[in-house]
This record gives sequence, C-alpha cells and structure tokens, in this order.
Amino acid sequence: MRMILLGVGTAVPDADRDYTHMVWEAPDGLVLIDAGGSTYQRLLRAGVNPRDLRAMILTHSHADHLNGLPGLLFSLKLAGYDRRLPIYGNAPTLTAAQRILEAFNLETYQPDIEWIPVEAGDEITLDGALYHIHTAPTVHSRPCLALRFDSDNRRALVYSADTEPCDAVRDLARGAAVLIHEATTPEPFPGHTSPYQAGEVAAAAGVARLVLVHYSPRWTMSADRAIAETRAAGFTGEVDIGREFASYSLPPVQKKP
Repeated sequence: MRMILLGVGTAVPDADRDYTHMVWEAPDGLVLIDAGGSTYQRLLRAGVNPRDLRAMILTHSHADHLNGLPGLLFSLKLAGYDRRLPIYGNAPTLTAAQRILEAFNLETYQPDIEWIPVEAGDEITLDGALYHIHTAPTVHSRPCLALRFDSDNRRALVYSADTEPCDAVRDLARGAAVLIHEATTPEPFPGHTSPYQAGEVAAAAGVARLVLVHYSPRWTMSADRAIAETRAAGFTGEVDIGREFASYSLPPVQKKP
C-alpha cells in the first residue's frame, strides 16, 4: 500500500508542480484524494489505471482541490468506467462539488455517484479494505478534513490537507510512519502552515518521515531552506520536498531481535 503524489504545488502552480492531490493505491483499488488539474492523465503517468478507482475523498471545496473533478468523471465514463463511485467529503464540500457538476451538465457522461457525507472525526470504511481511514478537522478558511490511513500492521500515513498547525492534526499524526503536511507560506499565516511549523508538528507527533506538499520554491522558499526550517523546529526524522509522482509506502513493522 502506498500514497502517490499526483500534484504537490500551491493554488498558484509552478511549471513542475500542479495543484496538490494524491492517490492511495492498495490491493483493493485506488482512493483518490482531491482532483486538481488533469487528474485522469496524472493517474496514467503515475502508472495506475484510473478505472481501478474505488472511491474519492474530497478534503475541502477550494478550487485547486476540485477543479479537475468534472474532467475526471467525463474521462472515466468515456473510458468505460461502469461502477458506482463513492465520493466522501464534508457536507459543504459535497454541495460545492454537486453544483460544479451541474454547471458542466455532463448528462450521461459521468459515472453513477454515491455522495457520502463525512463529519470530522468519522472513520471511512471501505468493504474488504486492509486499512482504515480516520478523519480529523483542520483549521482552514473552509471546513476541511485531514486523513490517516492505518494498515493492519499498525503502520500509518497521514495527510494534513490544508491547515494551520492545530491539535487535531497533530493528534491524528501521532506515531505515523509518514506525515504528508502542507507547507504553503514562509511565515505563519491563517489557514496554512510554514515549513518551520510543519517541522514542529512532525516533531511533536513523533513521525518518522515528513513530506512537504502544497509548497512552492517561488511562493514559499527554496527547498534547502525549507528543509533547514524543519530541522530548526526540532524535527530529526527524514524530510522530503514532495515531488510529482513520488510514492510513499507504509514500511513493515520491524521485529525486535
């Protein structure tokens, strides 16, 4: 099981960083998290089959996280996707997504969709999955969900979604093998996180690896400085600047000798 980064940029993309969204790949299929940009093509470039999509989770309703949804659904239908697609999200986000699709008037050129509201703190349960998905509220300008993927071997990967540092996300990330955390701004800013603050969150949560996304070397800071900021904040684990199509697998539990 692994998370593949489909985009890692801010709401103003760079030449090599599209809007931040990602896909969870597991033996039972794909779970897409948000849909920014040309998502269908990015799934292909990531080496996965878009028709293996079994669910979507929309973290919140800002345009950079939803703008690719109509095109994705249109392409899926034309490619022969014939399953009912569950789409999870908080109520305001699902309402926004439904309005967007109404405006595009896709008619029959979209899969049958099951809209499933999720409140922060709920668990998302997928039939037959070898993992559990837990949610938590973030602190952002719109209601937003952070996500934790727990495998049966007790290893976890957490995605902060858009947020300023907050206890709920810190607690959700506690002990995770991988924390994918936004790092949008060079300094503290309402609703977002700086690399320094992301380092503080990772250190306090005791995660093994920190991956910075929703990041731009132009709008945030250089990659070297961003990594140095996480170190200055006290994080001593592995730090990556998120790259398009990089993947992060959950490592196996190390057995004690």
